[in-house]
Amino acid sequence: MLAVDAVIRNRLHSDVVLVRKVAEYIIGAGGKRIRPALVLLAANALGYKGSAHHELAAVVEFIHTATLLHDDVVDESSLRRGRDTANAVFGNAASVLVGDFLYSRAFQMMVDVGSMKVMAVLSSATNIIAEGEVLQLMNCNEPDVDVGSYLRVIQYKTAKLFEASAQLGAIVSNRPELESFLANYGMHLGTAFQLIDDILDYTGNEASTGKHVGDDLNEGKPTLPLIHVMAHGSPKDVALVKNAIINGGTDQIDEVVAAIKSSGAIEATVDLAKIESEAAKASIERLQPSQYKDALVELADFAINRSS
Repeated sequence: MLAVDAVIRNRLHSDVVLVRKVAEYIIGAGGKRIRPALVLLAANALGYKGSAHHELAAVVEFIHTATLLHDDVVDESSLRRGRDTANAVFGNAASVLVGDFLYSRAFQMMVDVGSMKVMAVLSSATNIIAEGEVLQLMNCNEPDVDVGSYLRVIQYKTAKLFEASAQLGAIVSNRPELESFLANYGMHLGTAFQLIDDILDYTGNEASTGKHVGDDLNEGKPTLPLIHVMAHGSPKDVALVKNAIINGGTDQIDEVVAAIKSSGAIEATVDLAKIESEAAKASIERLQPSQYKDALVELADFAINRSS
């Protein structure tokens, strides 16, 4: 990861001062760096010897960071990773344009790696992520979203980059016979990760999650905890949640959280996340034993046993 950080710092360089400021601001905020770690772990689990995985890990982090910059503008978010979002500090225009810079820099770096397969996987992933963003936008303030539609959004918007990250490890290692298994691992891991994120939006605290509790509700996003209440809650709770989704806002956040807890939505969402985590671990059973495979297994467990 230190090598990846060095690549990130080097590749962030731009003669345009504002580009450097905004990019360094959001990259410097840290985060879990799970996606770049996936590239490294997958490559090392397959015995890769070289440095291209460092470049690809940085590419993945740039793509992810670009999506965060754009997301925060679309969602009008003001807090991420425990501090003001880039759009709150530098404005929406700067955030969108620097997000574009990070996307284009990522593609420059892909070209340098010199693999058409890498280009194909990451260009497809970025396109699907964009589709996921639009699908989520269409679902906002829509109380009739079903579980299938919700899962499609998170598999596009979140899990796709996890999937691509793990697959890149097999590509750079020249192990095509294992690409689908690592891709499946990443997809299931990313799905589990987002399911827990959606719970933490209602059960976490700002100090540990680094964002405001109830952000999803404020934006009218019908995530699985709310969908569960709509399907299994009391008539009163259903009416409450439906109104909250349609109108957005957090005026009734305490009542909504109570409805989520009383309906069993938290347990149901965690159960689904556990299924995804187990599926992720099953996907890499055929990998040879190593500390890196062990770390991938631990990562699948971490995805569902975290508080931030």
